[in-house]
Amino acid sequence: MRPAAVDEVPEPDGLGGSGVVYELKLDGFRCLAFARGDRPPYLQSRSGRDLSADFPPIARAVARLPVGLVLDAELVAWRDGRFAFEELLRTRAAREADDVVLGLIAFDVLALPGGQDVRGLPLTDRRRLLAEVLAGVPPPVQQVMATTDRAEALSWVERLAATGVEGLVCKGAASPYRARGAGRVWVKYRPHDTTDATVTALTGTAGRPQALLLRLEDGREVLSSPRLTPVQARRVAEAAAGLLGEPRTDPEHGPVHPLAGPLRAEVRLDTGRVLRARFVRLRGD
Repeated sequence: MRPAAVDEVPEPDGLGGSGVVYELKLDGFRCLAFARGDRPPYLQSRSGRDLSADFPPIARAVARLPVGLVLDAELVAWRDGRFAFEELLRTRAAREADDVVLGLIAFDVLALPGGQDVRGLPLTDRRRLLAEVLAGVPPPVQQVMATTDRAEALSWVERLAATGVEGLVCKGAASPYRARGAGRVWVKYRPHDTTDATVTALTGTAGRPQALLLRLEDGREVLSSPRLTPVQARRVAEAAAGLLGEPRTDPEHGPVHPLAGPLRAEVRLDTGRVLRARFVRLRGD
């Protein structure tokens, strides 16, 4: 099941009316973990690839789980006090040389020991079974932090942002596990930060700009995304008309129209893996 992206955290009655389970959203490799007894464990990626050889500590931990157990989980890396997705992209040898800590954070159980299929049960029942089957199981396998209290979940996001927690996955409490899609009963929310930035150049034409080249307060430069709407483009063109310098070619963004004077914008930053800035409005000051 893959959650759909939303801009707001749903209310407790917002996903079917049966209540909502709010889980921490972690940035890692999604995988299904199959404990197979005498046969090697299988860590199935979303593309169907077996990740076991790349992550031996996780494979060994899954091998110790009861035979027939199938977990839906996030394979994560932890370094320097925070979750570090980029460590998962390095070679096994490089991670081992730097003592990168790996974990398997389970958020659902699809089959119990012995192979009993529980995907048709409500999420609340599956979560109870997950807690029972993982009771006493040591790290690196752990159950994800979750709550049915929306305010508590939002406080987690704020408090744990510095550790690399991405946001929340919100799930209808009565939802079964569907093999082909989650519809709107599982959704994911990632917080966005709104900040001020300096517009240094425009892409597109002077009369119909497509995007803004922005300098953030910390010196980073980013191109706004997605493209400006027609209304936004008109307002930016009007405000920038008296500020445009000679066109030039930016080495990263191609032809641009630089601004010779100050123009400030409010932007919404997406704090995921790749920095993205969505234009909100021009600042009047």
